[in-house]
Amino acid sequence: MILGCHVKMNAPLFLEGSVKEALSYGCDALMLYTGAPQNTVRKPITDMHVREAQQLMEQNHIPMERMIIHAPYLINPANSVKPEVQELAHDFLISEVNRTAEIGAKYLVLHPGSYTTTDPETGIRTCTALLNSIGTLPGNVVICLETMAGKGSEIGTSFEQLEEILSGLDHPEHYGICLDTCHINDAGYDVHDFDAVLDEFDHVIGLRNLKVIHLNDSKNDRGAHKDRHANIGQGTISFDTLHAIASNKRTEHITKILETPYIDKKPPYAIEIAMLRSGKYDQTRLEALRDTEKPQT
Repeated sequence: MILGCHVKMNAPLFLEGSVKEALSYGCDALMLYTGAPQNTVRKPITDMHVREAQQLMEQNHIPMERMIIHAPYLINPANSVKPEVQELAHDFLISEVNRTAEIGAKYLVLHPGSYTTTDPETGIRTCTALLNSIGTLPGNVVICLETMAGKGSEIGTSFEQLEEILSGLDHPEHYGICLDTCHINDAGYDVHDFDAVLDEFDHVIGLRNLKVIHLNDSKNDRGAHKDRHANIGQGTISFDTLHAIASNKRTEHITKILETPYIDKKPPYAIEIAMLRSGKYDQTRLEALRDTEKPQT
């Protein structure tokens, strides 16, 4: 299994600190933002300990393609209603693509966006046009469109919608898909039969285009269209199903990233990753993270 999780990137070590955090959880992959996801403020790449992070990954035999970059939610490629939102999406996405290349990472995960007050087809056309407008991507960077749960006016909630975007791109070799297990469950796919999901994905999009998997449990029933992640084994998907997905031979070469919630402000990743690697669910260890002390009066 190639397993990682979403890690922080803070001063003073920045990327080097991100890699150290991932290693402390037993990861052999990681995912991060290149800056705060809620704004456009970004540190220069030259200040982010890139070489130190690369050396640390090399020492631990982790290829740089397993450092996944996640684009901030500020980027909405599907919004055609507000020109200023489109301009921000265009300019900021180019910036994030270039930063991904400078870091030496390969995969940049991007939400396809929301059509707001128009309709799904308009959103799909708008997203495709925006991606084409950024031209060729530097180096070997691949933008991975993420499968979405269908919350609000999101696009990318079906394999068919994602394929429609991919088929309209001028440079499809620089694009792929990030499959999120919570999102596709909430979108209506039966993740308990993951091979059938992979068969459908292969038929519609092609498995060669599946580049990253987000491995998350869900707090919602199948088809709820809500997008609320749960800790591994504590949601409706179940530990056994997620372990089967993590160990599926058809996707064993694909990096899998956990985005599960903290438990009482404590990261659960070391426990969750150890459980997935062993194939044994240990609720006691997860529950031990909960703060059971009574507040002082």
